[in-house]
Amino acid sequence: MEFKHVSVLLNECIDGLDIKPDGIYVDCTLGGAGHSSHIVQKLSEKGRLIGIDQDKDALKAAGERLKEFKNVTLVHNNFYNIDSILESLDIEKVDGILMDLGVSSYQLDQGERGFSYMKDAPLDMRMNREDSLSAYEVVNEYSEDEITRIIRDYGEEKFARRIAKFILARREDRPIETTFELVELIKNAIPAKARREGPHPAKRTFQAIRIEVNSELSILNKTIEDGVKRLNKDGRMAIITFHSLEDRIVKLKFRELATACTCPREFPICICKNTAKVKLVSRKPIDPTEKEVEENPRSRSAKLRVVNKL
Repeated sequence: MEFKHVSVLLNECIDGLDIKPDGIYVDCTLGGAGHSSHIVQKLSEKGRLIGIDQDKDALKAAGERLKEFKNVTLVHNNFYNIDSILESLDIEKVDGILMDLGVSSYQLDQGERGFSYMKDAPLDMRMNREDSLSAYEVVNEYSEDEITRIIRDYGEEKFARRIAKFILARREDRPIETTFELVELIKNAIPAKARREGPHPAKRTFQAIRIEVNSELSILNKTIEDGVKRLNKDGRMAIITFHSLEDRIVKLKFRELATACTCPREFPICICKNTAKVKLVSRKPIDPTEKEVEENPRSRSAKLRVVNKL
């Protein structure tokens, strides 16, 4: 299958990054190079683009799309390691960093990857297929309490405990091996009335397991901090999120980095000596336009936040 992914909030991202022709830019989630292909077109020969992705299929597709550009470096890695990646490339500072935290259309639609509850496939969900932990291990080896916590905290699913109990009951008979087997269990665990309302009954659970498999939330805070430290003055960081858990982490971390004094309000003078690291480019997240949502329904939940390095 060809690696296709409709770039979400494309124009808003390019505007938000405020690209300098001679600057260095890092796309932490390269995918099919949708955003990057537009970034590199704004760069001069002195500019440089670093594309990072943990999915080798994405890197292969991006390499083909960007092959005419000589100022592009592709890296197979997790953006969590942005600090060591830039160090290995002998790059001290950059002018912009982009993170698109969504799962690509290719990953969702390619059956064998196991991301989608709409396609039958082996339980996998690994962004990097060289990683050892897959959805199979989470579903078949985690305890009831662990599965409950993941589905409740990462999926915000109110029937998390009931779903976990159904999973463990089935495991006593035989392992759960495919996405459709898991979907059927989830449907049986959720009361009929709740199944008829809202999104697909498996959506929250699949999101939760994917987040656990790829450590999507636990790596965000450190990555943002490391990335901001690597920005030049007036460099930009732009992050697209697709669910409230991600957006909350990004919002709070950006707010923390944009705060100067952290002393209690009752203190008459500042003693913390803390200084703001960034400035919020917009206080509220940037949402996709109605036209974009109509053309690409998967963009509906996307939010873009941008900060400027002080």
